Amino acid sequence: MTRQKPVGLTANVGYQIGVRRTFPAETKHVWDFFFSPEGLSIWLGDIQHIPLQKGQFFQTKDGCSGELRVVKPGGHVRMTWKKADWEETSTLQVRFLTPSSDKTTISFHQEKLANASTREEMKEHWEQALAKIEAVLR
Repeated sequence: MTRQKPVGLTANVGYQIGVRRTFPAETKHVWDFFFSPEGLSIWLGDIQHIPLQKGQFFQTKDGCSGELRVVKPGGHVRMTWKKADWEETSTLQVRFLTPSSDKTTISFHQEKLANASTREEMKEHWEQALAKIEAVLR
């Protein structure tokens, strides 16, 4: 009998999750909104600004923290990401894909999650964030 690996568990980066959604808007508009105070509050938490530079640390008022590792304006960001009650950091990548000139896909990919429960929690978090962003960008 072959034992199945749990959903989202990888050999190298622990549990991971990927969520994406396409919006009817140009990438620059989506990027600018995403990193505005309103956009940040939707996906990151209570924080007014993040300097978009490699090596910048951030912490929200509710204790989410991390460090920007890669910043490619209009393209993607990669960061460490940790909720206040987590023991370990995860890695979060957010990509802005352009399937056409008037559409943009936001893709969240998070890895190094502690367990299946955390994976499900983050899947729901990113899906809700994308739904809220979609409601604003309509």
